[in-house]
Amino acid sequence: MDREDTFAAVRVDDDAESVARAVAEAFVEKGRAAINRSGCFSVVLAGGSTPKRVYELLAGGDFRPTLDWRKVHFFFGDERCMPPDHPDSNYRMANEAMLRHLDVSLQLVHRMEGEREPHESARRYEDDLHAFFGDATWPEFDLMLLGMGDDGHTASLFPGTRALVEQTAWVAANWVEKLNAFRLTLTLPVINHADDIIFIVTGAAKAEILARVLGAVDDEATLPAQLIRPTAGTLTWFVDRAAATRLPSKLVPEASTK
Repeated sequence: MDREDTFAAVRVDDDAESVARAVAEAFVEKGRAAINRSGCFSVVLAGGSTPKRVYELLAGGDFRPTLDWRKVHFFFGDERCMPPDHPDSNYRMANEAMLRHLDVSLQLVHRMEGEREPHESARRYEDDLHAFFGDATWPEFDLMLLGMGDDGHTASLFPGTRALVEQTAWVAANWVEKLNAFRLTLTLPVINHADDIIFIVTGAAKAEILARVLGAVDDEATLPAQLIRPTAGTLTWFVDRAAATRLPSKLVPEASTK
């Protein structure tokens, strides 16, 4: 799959709320299809403010009745190395915005244990993934939700960090120099083996980095978000008009806008 094909699916909605609703609709659609196909739906949750609104919508009255949540397994793409009740925990955000309102079994929520020693946490999470996916060479999640930072990082794959070159491990304890901290993260091969990948990007502050990520040619692809290239699945960017202001017109088909 070449770069132009990889980044062909860009959907632009009016504002962040419209983007969140569109992603919630896609979540339910892909969840129903996965449950019909295999009996369960494996989804990787992202952190950040825009995904939070997606989770709130999914737990609300419009979306909650539309999916059999007893058949959904929730995983996490990354986590900060801190307890699950810390205000900056990705798990805490997802739990407060969605999980606790769905009343799902704890067995369906696969939390990264950020309170443990980072390398031990990474190993334990990889063990959890192997238990779920069996003898698969790489896990194949039904849906992977991703955000993007203003430096082009995604999950906790930051520019210049060692986890970007990891080709064996499924989960890494990634040292991020500018944060002076470890982050737990799924590795690039794991992300790229997902059946469906959705990026959620909103706001004018992301316009420049989004244009860089989507406009680069192959030999310029150095930012982590540029390295998300599905091996066989699909990749769709859900963005609002503010974030899309600097995208070339060829990347924003008129049919994708509202």
